[in-house]
Amino acid sequence: MSDVTRILSQIESGDPSAAEQLLPLVYDELRKLAAARLAQERPGQTLQATALVHDAYLRLVDVDKAQHWNGRGHFFAAAAEAMRRILVDQARRRNAAKRGGGARREELHESAIVAGRPADELLAVNDLLDRLAEIDPTAANLVKLRFFVGLSMGDVAKAMGISVRSAHDIWVYARAWLHQKIDAD
Repeated sequence: MSDVTRILSQIESGDPSAAEQLLPLVYDELRKLAAARLAQERPGQTLQATALVHDAYLRLVDVDKAQHWNGRGHFFAAAAEAMRRILVDQARRRNAAKRGGGARREELHESAIVAGRPADELLAVNDLLDRLAEIDPTAANLVKLRFFVGLSMGDVAKAMGISVRSAHDIWVYARAWLHQKIDAD
């Protein structure tokens, strides 16, 4: 059992000191994920990678709400989800009517998946992600890891416990599904 898995078990058991032990072990990896994700955002982004990591970490190890972790991969998938929610919340705030919002949906181009994403595009994908999760939770989880966290296909496969080829196939399907739904809207 790795140190991370052992500490996650301790957190699950309600050990308040375990959360303090976990952060040094996962911080560098979470910081790299956050920095990679924020590098894809538009220039002028006010959220820093350190703040994103800390906000996500606090959501993950809230001692008052006992979490069940099925190991390291599950923890990092949950971290990706927490980062996604934080970024989506921030995009919603930016697009709020009182701040000059009025967002409208636009087509998601292939190049946008690799390059920076405008807030309205981020929100469109987020809205569709809930629908995709009802149909195919694995595909929705993969989109979270690729689109919102910016993991490479190899890292996604590792986090999900699947082969790189399977991850690629799921990514092709999910991307096509998203394009179809965006075109229909």
